[in-house]
Amino acid sequence: MQLKCNKIDLLNGVNTVLKAVSSRTTLPILQCILLQTTDSQLKLIGNDLELGIETKVNARIEENGSIALDARIFSEIVKKLPDNEVTIIVDGNNHTTIKCEKTKFNISGYPGNEFIQLPLIEKNNSFVINQSIFKEMIRQTIFSIALEEIRPVFTGELLEVKNQKFSIVSVDGYRVSTREAEIEEKTDDFKVIVPGKTLNEMHKILSQDEDELITIYYTDKHVLFEIDNTIVVSRLLEGEFPKYDQMFLMDYEIKANVDRKKMIMSLERAALITRENKKNPIKIEIKSNEMIITSNTEIGNVYEEIDIQKEGKEIIIAFNPKYLIDALKVIDDDYVDIQFTNSSNPCIIRKVDGDDFKYLILPIRLSS
Repeated sequence: MQLKCNKIDLLNGVNTVLKAVSSRTTLPILQCILLQTTDSQLKLIGNDLELGIETKVNARIEENGSIALDARIFSEIVKKLPDNEVTIIVDGNNHTTIKCEKTKFNISGYPGNEFIQLPLIEKNNSFVINQSIFKEMIRQTIFSIALEEIRPVFTGELLEVKNQKFSIVSVDGYRVSTREAEIEEKTDDFKVIVPGKTLNEMHKILSQDEDELITIYYTDKHVLFEIDNTIVVSRLLEGEFPKYDQMFLMDYEIKANVDRKKMIMSLERAALITRENKKNPIKIEIKSNEMIITSNTEIGNVYEEIDIQKEGKEIIIAFNPKYLIDALKVIDDDYVDIQFTNSSNPCIIRKVDGDDFKYLILPIRLSS
């Protein structure tokens, strides 16, 4: 194999597929990046068997072939090369020469045919969405996936199309985050559960350009994301996702319209004296047109007051402040509505004039 390509293009490609290279495995080949040539491009692939990423780099191919190189070593080499044309030559013994200007590396690799290729996904079921919207939807929900695998479906997010609306939902047992967007073209209803790791990596890859699109293909076992010259293939999580939409049907008795930034600052100050390991809550009291936030621990106490617009009766309710702060921080609107029923039921944070986002947060029982 022999080729020449631009160092910056090569580095961008390596950094993209590096996200799918296994860091903990007993199989050395899974710690590699596959380099494989086509007629006019260099294909790079990383695959940890759960997540696989393939991207293409423009190159001048002088001799076709393939080689699997240790991802950590190869990525560090490419990163340190001068910003100029890179030549890669592989001989019949899988010895690889990497040259750029007056720099030359010689490293050993594995035969390309030993690399585990990405699964072939039938492209029968798909839909298209704007990359920047999808990126925003992930950002506004990914924070509330579960980190422990007690219930595997909680470590991923539900991607669902229903009645021409695309939704992403995460649940961790204490809160529910939902974000939805309209789909312009006719799309069949479907739902899949995608691992949180996959969506975290997708968020890094996706463009913020409002004109860039992503095509999402799905089967009963895999999801495939197609972006320009890059594809991401992921296994799906198996299991029954909670019926989240029913959780938002409860009638509220109190609604507070609040300045989002002011509430974040008040909650962060109140959280300074709580001790998370003792699960000390912050207490929220809604009365007249005020939201009063207090915290009282062995360290001390704090009192915060925020002006609000209130509908309904008064309430006193307690929460883990982190859950409220996490939700409020990913919202871009200046004001939000917070709905309550009583001190034992969840609150719902939602958009003032729509259902684009909704966050349900369980309270902490107040000791009498």
